[in-house]
Amino acid sequence: MDGVSILFDPLVLKRLIFEGLWMSVQISAISIAISLVLGTFLGVAMSSKNKFIFFVLKICLEIVRIMPQIVWLFLFYYGASKAFGLDISKFNASLIVFSLWGVFEMMDIVRGAIVSIPRHQFESAAALALSKAQIYLYVVIPLATRRLVPAGVNLLSRIIKTTPIVALIGVPDLLKVGQQTIETASLTANPTVPFWIYGFIFLLYFLVCYPISKISKILENRWA
Repeated sequence: MDGVSILFDPLVLKRLIFEGLWMSVQISAISIAISLVLGTFLGVAMSSKNKFIFFVLKICLEIVRIMPQIVWLFLFYYGASKAFGLDISKFNASLIVFSLWGVFEMMDIVRGAIVSIPRHQFESAAALALSKAQIYLYVVIPLATRRLVPAGVNLLSRIIKTTPIVALIGVPDLLKVGQQTIETASLTANPTVPFWIYGFIFLLYFLVCYPISKISKILENRWA
């Protein structure tokens, strides 16, 4: 049985798309949703004049950025679960790591968007006797949204492209399902099977990430 026949087997296609790809999309979508909410809140806090809050969040951001995601993944799934007796599933460990990464990356994006707003916008809003909360709600956040949407969309694309590392702890994402298919098909001793399976996985990631990248570029050009 050749690689093409195995790839287009209905059961193989079903597993790759409706199990593997769907798992990758779930992890990415939930992580970015958490990142949008918490990242926006922390970004507003980081842009405040409180030096202590800024210093603490800056340290957290640098720690998250410096440490590779795969190390965080192993730390939570293999380390924390055994060291503290926590029952962390593979899926939940993946969500924790990608949400943690996404929250602090989004926080920095939001902070940068707020800082880039001209000072006179704050002064004009204050002159209208708006409270600090109202200034952020009605002036700062709407203006910052135009600046952070392209970067936020790009972050979503980065998260999707990084999710294959969850296969290393056994999460049945797109890459893991592809590997399992190749291992099963290796019984046929056909050397073309890996090429077709990994090629199809490449195509699926391209079809998901390319439109997102284009949307990010269009928004960036429109709101430049």
